[in-house]
Amino acid sequence: MDVFDAILTRRSIRKYKQKPIGSDFLQKLLSAGFQAPSAGNQQPWHFVVLDDRKYLNVIHTFHPSAKMLQEADAAILVCGDLHLEKFKGYWMIDCAAATENIVLAAHGLGLGACWLGIYPREGRVAGMRKLLRLPSHIIPFALISLGYPAEEKPSEDRYNPERVHQNSW
Repeated sequence: MDVFDAILTRRSIRKYKQKPIGSDFLQKLLSAGFQAPSAGNQQPWHFVVLDDRKYLNVIHTFHPSAKMLQEADAAILVCGDLHLEKFKGYWMIDCAAATENIVLAAHGLGLGACWLGIYPREGRVAGMRKLLRLPSHIIPFALISLGYPAEEKPSEDRYNPERVHQNSW
């Protein structure tokens, strides 16, 4: 899939077929995350692959938008590592770039994905920390649900010329 097609047709998918994602696809998604740009090439991220139902089926108890995880085949948690942070405050931007790379790569592979925000919602951060026993210097940033799509959503043209400014406001 062409990169522009991927960007323009990617949609949040919340319904999934009961079909397993191969480990080769998960590896490709992780590789896409690792290729994201980061401030000063600090790469302050870690990725937690969740493919065990005992984790996927309980996240919705502390994340109200995560019910689709009960149908998803897997999820990837993108985390920031404060020990790897060279430029204070940029870990969030870097993790967002990694998350976007993963959701675009999933779409390019024919998978459905949905970006679920974790950080900065304290309840969601605390829930993920407790569930996955994350060290204190690891901040759960975003969770990406993954599976073969059981729904189709049309692309949307979101270009808004009223929000484009040339050289000054």
